[in-house]
This record gives sequence, C-alpha cells and structure tokens, in this order.
Amino acid sequence: MTALPAFPIDHIVLRGSSEAPALRLRDRVLSYKQLNSCVGTLAHFLRSQGALAGDRVASWAGKGLLTVCMPMAAARAGLIHVPINPQLKGAQAAYILSDSGARLCLANAARISALDGHDVPAVCTLLEEAEALVAMEADAEETPPSDSNTDLNALAALLYTSGSTGRPKGVMLSHANLSLGAISVAHYLGMAADDRTLAVLPLSFDYGQNQMFSTWVAGGTVIPLDYLTPRDVVKACAREGITTLAAVPPLWVQLAELEWPEESSAPLRRLTNSGGALTEPLVRRLRAQFPKADLYPMYGLTEAFRSTYLPPTLVDSHPTSMGRAIPYAEILVVGADGQECAADEPGELVHCGPLVAQGYWRDPVRTAERFKPAPVHSNMGGIAVWSGDTVRRDAEGLLYFVGRDDAMIKVSGNRISPTEIEDAALASGGVAEALAIGQKNPRTDAEIWLLLRAASGHMPDSAAVVAHFKGQLPSFMQPAHIIWLDSFPKNPNGKIDRAALVEQIANGELQP
Repeated sequence: MTALPAFPIDHIVLRGSSEAPALRLRDRVLSYKQLNSCVGTLAHFLRSQGALAGDRVASWAGKGLLTVCMPMAAARAGLIHVPINPQLKGAQAAYILSDSGARLCLANAARISALDGHDVPAVCTLLEEAEALVAMEADAEETPPSDSNTDLNALAALLYTSGSTGRPKGVMLSHANLSLGAISVAHYLGMAADDRTLAVLPLSFDYGQNQMFSTWVAGGTVIPLDYLTPRDVVKACAREGITTLAAVPPLWVQLAELEWPEESSAPLRRLTNSGGALTEPLVRRLRAQFPKADLYPMYGLTEAFRSTYLPPTLVDSHPTSMGRAIPYAEILVVGADGQECAADEPGELVHCGPLVAQGYWRDPVRTAERFKPAPVHSNMGGIAVWSGDTVRRDAEGLLYFVGRDDAMIKVSGNRISPTEIEDAALASGGVAEALAIGQKNPRTDAEIWLLLRAASGHMPDSAAVVAHFKGQLPSFMQPAHIIWLDSFPKNPNGKIDRAALVEQIANGELQP
C-alpha cells in the first residue's frame, strides 16, 4: 500500500515558493521564507521558557502573527498546541488550561487579568503575547524544522470543543491528522498558488485552522480577519481580492442579506461551508448572489476533522446533500444491527480512516463512547468515530443529514428531526433563521417550540408560517409555539447556540 503523504505540520511553511506571499497582516506581507523564520524564532522562544517535549502550550489571543505561527512553532519545539478561542471568558479559558495541564499560556494583559481568581494550574506560566512577538522580531536564533523522521502519529494539538453539551473536550490531533486534512481539502477544492483566503473563522476551530493549512499546502496567501460586522467581510473581500471564503451557516445567512458590489464578489472562486447544513433557500440565494463562485457544502466533526463534501457541479441538482467522503476518509451509514444501511435507510454516520483523531484528552470514558472499532465491513478498519449523527445515503451514493440523536424530538411516538422542522420554516418565506426545540408535554411526550428570526425586509408573520406548516407537514410535526427573536445567540465558533436557547426557555426567559 502506498504510504500516505503526511508530514510534520511545521513543514507546511516549507511548501510554498520561498519568496511568494504566505501571510498578509494589517501592516505587512510575509513570504513563505519569512513565515518559516517566524515559526523558527517562536519555537526557540517557547523552548527558552522551559517547556519540555510533550508539554502543552496555549495561545489565547486574537488573529495575528502569534496565533498564526503557534500551531507550527509548538510542533517544531516538540510541544502540543492548545488554541483557546479569544471570545471565551476567564473561567472557560482557565478550565481549558487546567484540563490540558498547560505549561505556558500566551495572551494579552487584559486576558491574563481575566484569569485572576480562577483555577489556573500552578505549573502554568502566563506570558504576555507582546513578549513573544518582541522575541520573534529580535531573536535571530531559530529552531530548525522538525526532523523528517518525526513520528507523524505524535500529538501536535488539542482542539477543545465549544462545550454546548457539557464541559469542553480536548480532541487529540496528530501531525498526520492535520497535514492529511490540509492535503485533502486543498485537493478537492482545487486550490492553487494564486489563491487568497480570507480567514474569518476562529483559529481555535478545526475548520478555521484548516483554512490556513489548506491554503499553504497549495502555496497560496492567508489574510486573517477579526471582523466586527459581516459588512467588514464584504469590504475585505474587495480590498484583498479574496478568492476563497469559508464560513458557517449563521454567517452565510448574514452575508447573503448584504449587497455585494462587483469588486467584492468578482474575485471569489469558491465558497465553503461546514459547521452545520446549508438550507435549500440559502443555497439558492448564494448561487444567485455568487454565480461565478463554486459552492462547496461540507460536513465535518472535530473528532475526524472533515468527512464529506458536495462537488459544486451537484449543488444545483442536490442542494441539501452533504455529498460524499473526502479524500482519506471512508464514510459508512450504520444501522442499529451494525450493518451498512440500505439506500435511503437512516443510520449513524461512522467515519473511518487516517483523519480520525486519537480521542479525548485524559477522558477515557467519553473517548470509549465515541471512538470505537470500525464496523467489520469497513475497508479501512481501525478505530472509527461514531458520530451520533443520523444520515441517509441515496441510490446515487450522496449523503443527507437527518439529525443528531440527542436533538431528536419525540411527539406521540414519532421521532422528528429538528432539521426537517427548521427547513420547513425557512421554506415558508420571510424567515432567515430557525431553530426547533422539543419541550416536555405530558400528553404527547414533547411539543415543538419553533424559534425564528425574520428575514431582512420582512416582519414576523406567525400566521404565514402556520399556514405553510399545515399545508406541508403532518399534524404531529406542527409547532406548538412560535417565538420570534431579533437575533440568535452564537457560540464561540459562530454557530447558533442551541444549548443557550434551551437554557433560556428552561429559565422562563423565552416565552410564547
């Protein structure tokens, strides 16, 4: 069997032409040669702080030279990088530092101050990011690239989930996981050396980190952006001649509501989506708004990075499909009996292959629940991720998301996917965002509460939604209550925060 083309993740900055632009920051452009030098000097700085091989080092900062270089510099120093989303609060960051056992944490003064009074491990040294940046500029000594004989199964990063269903879990990712993910995405997106990627997603998010890595695999340029409003994204696309834009559904909804001048939209070659399914109305809107750009709907989970993508040529004919397996992934649809499901039969999505992570950091119980041996009919075998997501595969081999087992609503004995309710609401017209939640009801097991945000230029119209539902869905799928919101809360990765809304309902903060 041909060896997989994985490499130590710090070698990714050696891939592009040495003088070609690799990174554009607000005040300067760094070539691949210069970016590699910055990675080397930061690796030397981390070692100079007493961090030993295998230690965890955290970064809790906005997008900039430090956070861009840290994933590679930590690996070059033989350390394990723990990125912390800058939107998290002190208590949340302290939990990640404690759970990971981090030896170092680089952050600005305000964030370090926010950790006061929280349970930060005594072994963790808190350093201002400015100290590292000064050293990177002044210190000519560099740690050389990792040895080509580096164990590619060695840990390179812990990426913490957002914690919407309990305490965040640290997903253990190896050099091979990260580099093969970058190669896979760059390949199926068809990226090239003249591509310019606007990095709007958090770099602590696997999808956000990969937007950099896949660009660099292709020899392209990364332009990080911490935006305040979606309109900042539109302006940046024009200013920077952006060719690749990755986002999650809530951001795509907001971007689709804006006017895109020709100078913003014309350079775009591809739009990519993960972190939730695109709805058919949103797909149609994006296709109409960006007719020259390829649209790539994708499905992923941090535990296996990415699982599927839908080729752009199939988007118009199959707008709700999540596509087929990406390179280096085997995707199975498995029934309760452990066998592969028949066409259009719902089952659990199981991801097999070398993109599968190594489990949850210091959490054998939850690791055993999600990481289990692949089904006997798997071609790749090994340990697989059993996603907990219900999907179906049609006769053409295309996959469709049905719902998460832990989010299914049971009404009068019928199991209902919230996604189906939400799609129906969006198709009613005048609705921009929708979320269906099951609430206890002693007569019918549960009842459906439907939370909506009106589309731009529309007023909330519950009567229109109710009329649409009565004509499209059976009685047991009719919402018991409709609640209109001005905006939906988002988690640190930009997705709708379902857990926060469930809590607001439980506390009586949201009422019909």
